[in-house]
Amino acid sequence: MVGWVVALMDALGAPGVGLAIALENVFPPLPSEVFLPLAGFAAARGEMSVVAAIVWTTLGSLVGALALYGIGAALGRDRLRAVVDRMPLVNLRDVDKAEEWFARHGNKAVFLGRMVPLVRSLISVPAGVERMNPLLFAGLTTAGSLIWNTAFVMAGYTLGENWHIVEQYAGIASKVVLVAIVLAVAIFVAKRVARRKQDVEEVPLSESPTEQIPVIDAVAVTERIPAVRPGPVGPPMRRGPHQ
Repeated sequence: MVGWVVALMDALGAPGVGLAIALENVFPPLPSEVFLPLAGFAAARGEMSVVAAIVWTTLGSLVGALALYGIGAALGRDRLRAVVDRMPLVNLRDVDKAEEWFARHGNKAVFLGRMVPLVRSLISVPAGVERMNPLLFAGLTTAGSLIWNTAFVMAGYTLGENWHIVEQYAGIASKVVLVAIVLAVAIFVAKRVARRKQDVEEVPLSESPTEQIPVIDAVAVTERIPAVRPGPVGPPMRRGPHQ
């Protein structure tokens, strides 16, 4: 990984690091915690200026974030809801809650999310799904990325040949965030399974078919049918003399 980034910097200079950061945003397993201090170390050796390293890495962060934003926008709310509707243990109410949360905290989430490992890439997708104002998204992404990139580039610049120390501590932070995400998902799944199990247990057993068919009372039916009574019998008809 380091050799690949070094080859990019040798071939393209600071834009090569920017390209690596753009790819890191689209593919989170690529570690920006390695690329950025390495760029600072290269700047300390005079291979590029510190300003160029910061500018190009921030530009790469913005390009990668916009790519994920476009994926989220192409997916859209309707397709997302259709996908969620087919997923087990997840329902549309979860999507509604996420949308309400993003409507209240979306700006802070995009800005602060750029400074959290793993989240810094994923936060761009819901921003695209919710069609966050593109200019606002770009501004918040640039500001958050500028802080993150500057801190790591300057750390590598200051530490020089010991730049890899930054990656060690950043790797610990990434693992902590990953464990927190896994625990959150596990708790969510456990609660949802327990709720499904409780709902199933609370459903009453259906009555037998014979109990559901009403019994017809023959006596009651006959009592409701009016009896036909014969009318009064009149006097017999008299025959005429010719009959």
